[in-house]
Amino acid sequence: MKRAVIIFTRVPVPGQTKTRMMPHFSPEQCARLHTCFLKDIAGQCRGCGADIFVCYTPEAGKRKLEKIIGKAAGWFPQTDGGLGERMYTALADVLGRGYGSCLLVGTDVPELRRESLEKAFEVLEKNDVVFGRTEDGGYYLVGMKHPLKEAFSLNAYGHGKVLEETLAELEEKGFAVGFTDMLSDMDTPEDLRGYRRRMTQDRRLKESFTGRYLARISRISIIIPVYNESCTIEKMQRQLLPLKDRCEILFVDGGSTDDTLAKISPAFRVIRSRKGRAWQMNEGAARSSGDILFFLHCDSELPAHPLERIRRVMRDHRAGCFGIAFHSKNFFMFTCRVISNHRIRDRKVMFGDQGIFLDRELFFEAGMFPEIPLMEDYQLSLTLKEMDVKLGMADRRIYTSDRRFPPGTIPKLKVMWKMNRLRKMYRDGMDIEKIAQMYRDVR
Repeated sequence: MKRAVIIFTRVPVPGQTKTRMMPHFSPEQCARLHTCFLKDIAGQCRGCGADIFVCYTPEAGKRKLEKIIGKAAGWFPQTDGGLGERMYTALADVLGRGYGSCLLVGTDVPELRRESLEKAFEVLEKNDVVFGRTEDGGYYLVGMKHPLKEAFSLNAYGHGKVLEETLAELEEKGFAVGFTDMLSDMDTPEDLRGYRRRMTQDRRLKESFTGRYLARISRISIIIPVYNESCTIEKMQRQLLPLKDRCEILFVDGGSTDDTLAKISPAFRVIRSRKGRAWQMNEGAARSSGDILFFLHCDSELPAHPLERIRRVMRDHRAGCFGIAFHSKNFFMFTCRVISNHRIRDRKVMFGDQGIFLDRELFFEAGMFPEIPLMEDYQLSLTLKEMDVKLGMADRRIYTSDRRFPPGTIPKLKVMWKMNRLRKMYRDGMDIEKIAQMYRDVR
Protein backbone atom coordinates (compact mmCIF):
# COMPACT_ATOMS: atom_id res chain seq x y z
CA MET A 1 0.00 0.00 0.00
CA LYS A 2 1.47 3.32 -1.08
CA ARG A 3 2.00 5.85 1.72
CA ALA A 4 2.35 9.62 1.64
CA VAL A 5 3.21 12.43 4.03
CA ILE A 6 2.14 16.01 3.42
CA ILE A 7 4.26 18.76 4.95
CA PHE A 8 1.70 21.51 5.46
CA THR A 9 3.52 24.79 5.84
CA ARG A 10 3.78 28.51 5.44
CA VAL A 11 6.83 29.83 3.57
CA PRO A 12 9.30 31.18 6.19
CA VAL A 13 9.22 34.91 5.38
CA PRO A 14 10.43 37.40 8.03
CA GLY A 15 7.51 39.10 9.74
CA GLN A 16 5.00 36.51 8.46
CA THR A 17 5.99 33.37 10.33
CA LYS A 18 6.42 32.41 14.01
CA THR A 19 5.16 35.88 14.91
CA ARG A 20 4.31 34.83 18.48
CA MET A 21 8.08 34.57 19.04
CA MET A 22 8.44 38.31 18.43
CA PRO A 23 9.78 40.60 19.82
CA HIS A 24 11.81 38.08 21.83
CA PHE A 25 13.36 37.13 18.50
CA SER A 26 13.67 39.36 15.46
CA PRO A 27 11.52 38.67 12.37
CA GLU A 28 14.63 37.34 10.61
CA GLN A 29 15.42 34.98 13.50
CA CYS A 30 11.81 33.73 13.54
CA ALA A 31 11.99 32.95 9.82
CA ARG A 32 15.31 31.18 10.32
CA LEU A 33 13.83 29.13 13.19
CA HIS A 34 10.95 28.07 10.94
CA THR A 35 13.49 27.11 8.28
CA CYS A 36 15.29 24.90 10.80
CA PHE A 37 11.99 23.30 11.84
CA LEU A 38 11.30 22.47 8.19
CA LYS A 39 14.72 20.92 7.66
CA ASP A 40 14.43 18.75 10.74
CA ILE A 41 10.87 17.62 9.96
CA ALA A 42 11.61 16.90 6.30
CA GLY A 43 14.62 14.82 7.32
CA GLN A 44 12.46 12.63 9.56
CA CYS A 45 9.73 12.32 6.91
CA ARG A 46 12.24 10.99 4.39
CA GLY A 47 13.07 8.07 6.66
CA CYS A 48 9.54 6.72 7.15
CA GLY A 49 9.11 4.99 3.79
CA ALA A 50 6.51 7.38 2.38
CA ASP A 51 6.41 9.82 -0.53
CA ILE A 52 6.68 13.46 0.54
CA PHE A 53 4.33 16.18 -0.68
CA VAL A 54 4.55 19.84 0.26
CA CYS A 55 1.40 21.93 0.56
CA TYR A 56 2.39 25.56 1.06
CA THR A 57 1.33 29.19 1.20
CA PRO A 58 1.82 31.70 -0.33
CA GLU A 59 1.94 30.30 -3.85
CA ALA A 60 4.96 32.41 -4.84
CA GLY A 61 7.18 30.73 -2.24
CA LYS A 62 7.74 27.35 -3.87
CA ARG A 63 11.29 28.04 -5.01
CA LYS A 64 12.35 29.09 -1.52
CA LEU A 65 10.86 25.93 0.00
CA GLU A 66 12.57 23.74 -2.60
CA LYS A 67 15.93 25.07 -1.39
CA ILE A 68 15.02 24.26 2.21
CA ILE A 69 13.26 20.90 1.88
CA GLY A 70 14.88 19.45 -1.23
CA LYS A 71 13.23 16.84 -3.40
CA ALA A 72 9.56 15.93 -2.97
CA ALA A 73 7.07 13.80 -4.87
CA GLY A 74 4.82 16.79 -5.38
CA TRP A 75 4.26 20.45 -4.59
CA PHE A 76 0.94 22.28 -4.50
CA PRO A 77 -0.27 25.54 -2.95
CA GLN A 78 -2.88 25.65 -0.20
CA THR A 79 -6.40 26.47 -1.33
CA ASP A 80 -8.55 29.33 -0.11
CA GLY A 81 -10.73 28.91 2.98
CA GLY A 82 -10.24 28.20 6.66
CA LEU A 83 -7.53 25.99 8.10
CA GLY A 84 -9.76 22.92 8.33
CA GLU A 85 -10.91 23.25 4.74
CA ARG A 86 -7.34 23.67 3.50
CA MET A 87 -6.12 20.57 5.38
CA TYR A 88 -9.03 18.49 4.08
CA THR A 89 -8.40 19.60 0.48
CA ALA A 90 -4.68 18.72 0.76
CA LEU A 91 -5.41 15.21 2.08
CA ALA A 92 -8.14 14.63 -0.51
CA ASP A 93 -5.73 15.71 -3.27
CA VAL A 94 -2.98 13.28 -2.30
CA LEU A 95 -5.29 10.37 -1.46
CA GLY A 96 -6.87 10.91 -4.87
CA ARG A 97 -3.50 10.11 -6.47
CA GLY A 98 -3.74 6.46 -5.53
CA TYR A 99 -2.22 6.45 -2.03
CA GLY A 100 -3.67 4.01 0.47
CA SER A 101 -2.87 6.16 3.50
CA CYS A 102 -1.68 9.71 4.03
CA LEU A 103 -0.43 11.77 6.98
CA LEU A 104 -0.50 15.56 7.14
CA VAL A 105 2.01 17.15 9.51
CA GLY A 106 2.41 20.74 10.62
CA THR A 107 5.77 22.43 11.03
CA ASP A 108 5.70 23.56 14.68
CA VAL A 109 7.12 20.27 16.01
CA PRO A 110 10.88 20.08 15.33
CA GLU A 111 11.08 17.15 17.76
CA LEU A 112 9.12 14.97 15.34
CA ARG A 113 10.80 11.60 14.84
CA ARG A 114 10.57 9.02 12.10
CA GLU A 115 9.34 6.52 14.68
CA SER A 116 6.28 8.68 15.43
CA LEU A 117 5.38 8.73 11.73
CA GLU A 118 5.84 4.98 11.40
CA LYS A 119 3.67 4.46 14.47
CA ALA A 120 0.98 6.70 12.93
CA PHE A 121 0.88 4.55 9.81
CA GLU A 122 0.62 1.40 11.93
CA VAL A 123 -2.23 2.86 14.00
CA LEU A 124 -4.00 3.88 10.81
CA GLU A 125 -4.13 0.26 9.64
CA LYS A 126 -6.75 -0.45 12.34
CA ASN A 127 -8.43 2.96 12.55
CA ASP A 128 -10.15 5.47 10.28
CA VAL A 129 -8.18 8.45 11.56
CA VAL A 130 -4.92 8.94 13.45
CA PHE A 131 -3.82 12.05 15.36
CA GLY A 132 -0.55 13.22 16.87
CA ARG A 133 -1.51 15.19 19.97
CA THR A 134 0.26 18.32 21.19
CA GLU A 135 0.53 19.23 24.85
CA ASP A 136 -1.54 22.39 24.38
CA GLY A 137 -4.69 20.50 23.35
CA GLY A 138 -4.22 20.59 19.59
CA TYR A 139 -2.63 18.22 17.12
CA TYR A 140 0.43 18.29 14.89
CA LEU A 141 -0.51 15.31 12.72
CA VAL A 142 -3.68 13.94 11.19
CA GLY A 143 -3.86 10.92 8.91
CA MET A 144 -6.51 8.89 7.11
CA LYS A 145 -7.09 6.33 4.36
CA HIS A 146 -10.07 8.11 2.84
CA PRO A 147 -10.91 11.84 2.89
CA LEU A 148 -13.11 12.49 5.93
CA LYS A 149 -14.63 15.95 6.02
CA GLU A 150 -15.90 15.27 9.55
CA ALA A 151 -12.32 15.58 10.85
CA PHE A 152 -12.23 19.24 9.77
CA SER A 153 -15.63 20.59 10.72
CA LEU A 154 -14.58 23.13 13.39
CA ASN A 155 -15.34 26.78 12.84
CA ALA A 156 -12.17 27.90 14.63
CA TYR A 157 -8.71 26.49 15.30
CA GLY A 158 -5.87 27.67 17.54
CA HIS A 159 -7.60 27.16 20.89
CA GLY A 160 -6.99 24.59 23.62
CA LYS A 161 -9.94 22.31 22.78
CA VAL A 162 -9.29 21.76 19.07
CA LEU A 163 -8.56 18.05 19.40
CA GLU A 164 -11.22 17.44 22.04
CA GLU A 165 -13.95 18.96 19.86
CA THR A 166 -12.69 17.19 16.74
CA LEU A 167 -12.73 13.82 18.52
CA ALA A 168 -16.26 14.43 19.77
CA GLU A 169 -17.42 15.03 16.19
CA LEU A 170 -15.69 11.90 14.86
CA GLU A 171 -16.91 9.67 17.67
CA GLU A 172 -20.47 10.89 17.16
CA LYS A 173 -20.21 9.77 13.51
CA GLY A 174 -18.84 6.36 14.57
CA PHE A 175 -15.29 6.68 13.22
CA ALA A 176 -12.45 4.77 14.89
CA VAL A 177 -9.65 7.05 16.06
CA GLY A 178 -6.08 6.21 17.15
CA PHE A 179 -3.04 8.18 18.25
CA THR A 180 0.69 8.35 17.77
CA ASP A 181 3.16 10.05 20.14
CA MET A 182 2.41 13.35 21.88
CA LEU A 183 4.81 16.22 21.09
CA SER A 184 5.29 19.88 22.03
CA ASP A 185 4.39 22.73 19.69
CA MET A 186 7.02 25.44 19.39
CA ASP A 187 4.87 28.56 19.30
CA THR A 188 6.30 30.85 22.00
CA PRO A 189 9.65 31.67 23.63
CA GLU A 190 8.51 29.61 26.64
CA ASP A 191 8.08 26.59 24.37
CA LEU A 192 11.64 27.00 23.11
CA ARG A 193 12.93 27.12 26.69
CA GLY A 194 11.46 23.67 27.20
CA TYR A 195 13.16 22.52 24.00
CA ARG A 196 16.50 23.83 25.29
CA ARG A 197 16.03 21.98 28.57
CA ARG A 198 15.40 18.72 26.72
CA MET A 199 18.26 19.48 24.37
CA THR A 200 20.84 19.24 27.17
CA GLN A 201 19.79 15.59 27.66
CA ASP A 202 19.20 14.57 24.03
CA ARG A 203 22.13 14.59 21.62
CA ARG A 204 19.81 14.21 18.64
CA LEU A 205 18.12 17.51 19.49
CA LYS A 206 21.46 19.14 20.17
CA GLU A 207 22.75 18.18 16.73
CA SER A 208 19.56 19.05 14.84
CA PHE A 209 19.24 22.18 12.71
CA THR A 210 16.91 23.65 15.31
CA GLY A 211 19.16 22.78 18.24
CA ARG A 212 22.29 24.22 16.65
CA TYR A 213 20.52 27.44 15.70
CA LEU A 214 18.91 27.86 19.12
CA ALA A 215 22.30 27.42 20.76
CA ARG A 216 23.60 30.33 18.66
CA ILE A 217 20.74 32.74 19.29
CA SER A 218 19.77 32.03 22.92
CA ARG A 219 18.97 35.42 24.42
CA ILE A 220 21.27 36.33 27.30
CA SER A 221 20.50 38.81 30.06
CA ILE A 222 23.56 40.20 31.86
CA ILE A 223 22.62 41.29 35.39
CA ILE A 224 25.15 43.41 37.31
CA PRO A 225 24.40 44.31 40.94
CA VAL A 226 26.07 47.60 41.88
CA TYR A 227 26.56 49.52 45.09
CA ASN A 228 29.09 52.37 45.39
CA GLU A 229 31.03 51.17 42.34
CA SER A 230 32.42 54.55 41.33
CA CYS A 231 35.89 53.06 40.78
CA THR A 232 34.76 50.13 38.60
CA ILE A 233 31.57 51.19 36.83
CA GLU A 234 33.18 52.97 33.87
CA LYS A 235 35.53 50.09 33.09
CA MET A 236 32.61 47.66 33.22
CA GLN A 237 30.61 49.80 30.81
CA ARG A 238 33.49 49.88 28.34
CA GLN A 239 33.50 46.08 28.34
CA LEU A 240 29.74 45.83 27.89
CA LEU A 241 29.28 48.50 25.22
CA PRO A 242 30.23 46.15 22.30
CA LEU A 243 27.69 43.62 23.63
CA LYS A 244 24.83 46.10 24.10
CA ASP A 245 22.97 45.26 20.89
CA ARG A 246 23.54 41.51 21.21
CA CYS A 247 22.09 40.87 24.65
CA GLU A 248 20.10 42.49 27.45
CA ILE A 249 22.15 44.40 30.05
CA LEU A 250 20.71 45.42 33.42
CA PHE A 251 22.51 47.36 36.15
CA VAL A 252 20.72 46.88 39.47
CA ASP A 253 21.62 49.56 41.99
CA GLY A 254 21.25 48.90 45.68
CA GLY A 255 21.08 52.56 46.73
CA SER A 256 24.57 53.83 45.96
CA THR A 257 25.64 56.88 47.96
CA ASP A 258 28.56 57.85 45.72
CA ASP A 259 28.42 58.94 42.05
CA THR A 260 27.94 55.43 40.61
CA LEU A 261 24.53 56.21 39.11
CA ALA A 262 25.74 59.48 37.58
CA LYS A 263 28.48 57.54 35.78
CA ILE A 264 26.16 54.99 34.18
CA SER A 265 25.49 55.88 30.55
CA PRO A 266 21.86 56.39 29.41
CA ALA A 267 22.62 53.61 26.91
CA PHE A 268 22.23 51.10 29.73
CA ARG A 269 19.13 50.22 31.71
CA VAL A 270 19.26 50.83 35.46
CA ILE A 271 16.95 49.21 38.01
CA ARG A 272 16.64 50.30 41.65
CA SER A 273 16.54 47.70 44.39
CA ARG A 274 17.03 47.09 48.07
CA LYS A 275 20.73 46.80 48.94
CA GLY A 276 22.17 43.30 48.95
CA ARG A 277 23.41 41.19 46.07
CA ALA A 278 20.69 38.57 46.49
CA TRP A 279 17.88 41.14 46.41
CA GLN A 280 19.48 43.05 43.55
CA MET A 281 20.15 40.01 41.38
CA ASN A 282 16.67 38.59 41.98
CA GLU A 283 15.10 41.91 41.05
CA GLY A 284 17.18 42.03 37.88
CA ALA A 285 16.22 38.45 36.98
CA ALA A 286 12.51 39.14 37.54
CA ARG A 287 12.66 42.13 35.19
CA SER A 288 14.83 40.51 32.55
CA SER A 289 13.71 38.66 29.43
CA GLY A 290 16.67 36.41 28.62
CA ASP A 291 16.67 32.65 28.15
CA ILE A 292 20.03 32.57 29.96
CA LEU A 293 20.71 34.72 33.03
CA PHE A 294 24.33 35.81 33.52
CA PHE A 295 25.13 37.35 36.91
CA LEU A 296 28.25 39.46 36.71
CA HIS A 297 30.14 41.35 39.42
CA CYS A 298 31.08 44.93 38.59
CA ASP A 299 34.78 44.42 39.33
CA SER A 300 35.10 41.56 36.83
CA GLU A 301 37.06 41.58 33.59
CA LEU A 302 35.44 39.50 30.86
CA PRO A 303 37.33 37.33 28.38
CA ALA A 304 36.90 37.84 24.64
CA HIS A 305 33.60 36.66 23.13
CA PRO A 306 31.83 36.00 26.45
CA LEU A 307 28.36 35.46 24.95
CA GLU A 308 29.60 32.78 22.57
CA ARG A 309 31.45 31.04 25.40
CA ILE A 310 28.33 31.02 27.57
CA ARG A 311 26.18 29.64 24.76
CA ARG A 312 28.73 26.92 24.08
CA VAL A 313 28.54 25.73 27.69
CA MET A 314 24.75 25.95 27.74
CA ARG A 315 24.40 23.56 24.80
CA ASP A 316 25.30 20.78 27.24
CA HIS A 317 24.41 22.21 30.66
CA ARG A 318 21.67 24.14 32.41
CA ALA A 319 24.10 26.07 34.61
CA GLY A 320 27.75 27.04 34.63
CA CYS A 321 30.35 29.74 35.16
CA PHE A 322 33.73 30.98 34.04
CA GLY A 323 36.95 30.01 35.69
CA ILE A 324 38.51 32.74 37.81
CA ALA A 325 41.89 34.46 37.73
CA PHE A 326 43.58 37.45 39.39
CA HIS A 327 46.08 39.91 37.95
CA SER A 328 47.98 39.70 41.23
CA LYS A 329 51.17 37.63 41.09
CA ASN A 330 51.00 36.87 44.79
CA PHE A 331 51.44 33.14 45.46
CA PHE A 332 48.34 32.94 47.64
CA MET A 333 46.20 34.64 44.99
CA PHE A 334 47.41 31.97 42.56
CA THR A 335 46.44 29.39 45.17
CA CYS A 336 43.01 30.98 45.52
CA ARG A 337 42.55 30.75 41.76
CA VAL A 338 43.48 27.06 41.64
CA ILE A 339 41.25 26.15 44.58
CA SER A 340 38.27 28.11 43.21
CA ASN A 341 38.48 26.54 39.76
CA HIS A 342 38.99 23.07 41.18
CA ARG A 343 35.99 23.55 43.50
CA ILE A 344 33.63 23.76 40.50
CA ARG A 345 34.65 20.37 39.13
CA ASP A 346 35.30 18.60 42.42
CA ARG A 347 32.64 19.96 44.81
CA LYS A 348 30.17 21.37 42.25
CA VAL A 349 30.23 24.80 43.90
CA MET A 350 30.56 28.12 42.07
CA PHE A 351 30.78 31.64 43.47
CA GLY A 352 29.49 34.94 42.13
CA ASP A 353 32.87 36.34 41.15
CA GLN A 354 33.19 33.48 38.66
CA GLY A 355 30.26 34.83 36.64
CA ILE A 356 27.37 32.45 37.27
CA PHE A 357 25.05 31.80 34.33
CA LEU A 358 22.06 29.49 34.16
CA ASP A 359 18.88 28.65 32.37
CA ARG A 360 16.13 31.12 33.24
CA GLU A 361 13.61 28.38 33.99
CA LEU A 362 16.09 26.62 36.27
CA PHE A 363 16.87 29.82 38.19
CA PHE A 364 13.26 30.31 39.22
CA GLU A 365 12.74 26.59 39.74
CA ALA A 366 15.66 26.66 42.22
CA GLY A 367 13.99 29.49 44.14
CA MET A 368 16.32 32.26 42.89
CA PHE A 369 19.11 33.52 45.15
CA PRO A 370 18.14 33.10 48.81
CA GLU A 371 17.57 36.59 50.19
CA ILE A 372 20.26 36.51 52.82
CA PRO A 373 22.99 39.10 53.46
CA LEU A 374 25.85 36.78 52.53
CA MET A 375 26.59 33.49 50.75
CA GLU A 376 23.62 33.72 48.41
CA ASP A 377 25.82 32.34 45.62
CA TYR A 378 27.08 29.51 47.82
CA GLN A 379 23.54 28.50 48.79
CA LEU A 380 22.38 28.61 45.16
CA SER A 381 25.21 26.22 44.28
CA LEU A 382 24.21 23.92 47.13
CA THR A 383 20.59 23.99 45.91
CA LEU A 384 21.62 23.15 42.35
CA LYS A 385 23.77 20.34 43.70
CA GLU A 386 20.76 18.94 45.57
CA MET A 387 18.78 19.14 42.31
CA ASP A 388 21.56 17.12 40.64
CA VAL A 389 22.28 19.90 38.14
CA LYS A 390 25.60 19.34 36.37
CA LEU A 391 27.76 22.46 36.12
CA GLY A 392 29.70 23.50 33.04
CA MET A 393 32.74 25.74 32.86
CA ALA A 394 33.64 28.14 30.06
CA ASP A 395 36.97 27.69 28.30
CA ARG A 396 38.29 31.10 29.36
CA ARG A 397 38.55 32.81 32.76
CA ILE A 398 37.12 35.95 34.25
CA TYR A 399 39.68 38.20 35.92
CA THR A 400 38.31 39.58 39.14
CA SER A 401 39.52 42.18 41.60
CA ASP A 402 41.40 41.11 44.72
CA ARG A 403 40.04 44.15 46.56
CA ARG A 404 38.60 42.07 49.37
CA PHE A 405 42.12 40.86 50.16
CA PRO A 406 44.41 43.22 52.14
CA PRO A 407 48.01 43.90 51.07
CA GLY A 408 50.62 41.42 52.18
CA THR A 409 50.90 37.65 52.01
CA ILE A 410 49.94 36.79 55.60
CA PRO A 411 46.86 39.07 55.65
CA LYS A 412 45.69 37.48 52.37
CA LEU A 413 46.12 34.01 53.85
CA LYS A 414 44.10 35.04 56.90
CA VAL A 415 41.20 36.22 54.70
CA MET A 416 41.19 32.92 52.79
CA TRP A 417 41.16 30.98 56.05
CA LYS A 418 38.38 33.23 57.40
CA MET A 419 36.18 32.69 54.34
CA ASN A 420 36.55 28.92 54.65
CA ARG A 421 35.63 29.16 58.32
CA LEU A 422 32.54 31.29 57.59
CA ARG A 423 31.33 28.80 54.99
CA LYS A 424 31.80 25.99 57.51
CA MET A 425 29.75 27.97 60.05
CA TYR A 426 27.01 28.43 57.44
CA ARG A 427 26.92 24.71 56.64
CA ASP A 428 26.70 23.99 60.36
CA GLY A 429 23.59 26.14 60.60
CA MET A 430 24.93 29.24 62.33
CA ASP A 431 22.70 32.34 62.05
CA ILE A 432 23.59 34.06 58.74
CA GLU A 433 23.18 37.50 60.35
CA LYS A 434 25.95 36.68 62.81
CA ILE A 435 28.13 35.39 59.98
CA ALA A 436 27.49 38.56 57.99
CA GLN A 437 28.67 40.67 60.92
CA MET A 438 31.99 38.85 60.76
CA TYR A 439 32.40 39.62 57.02
CA ARG A 440 33.74 43.03 56.07
CA ASP A 441 32.11 44.72 53.03
CA VAL A 442 35.01 46.44 51.26
CA ARG A 443 32.65 49.15 49.97
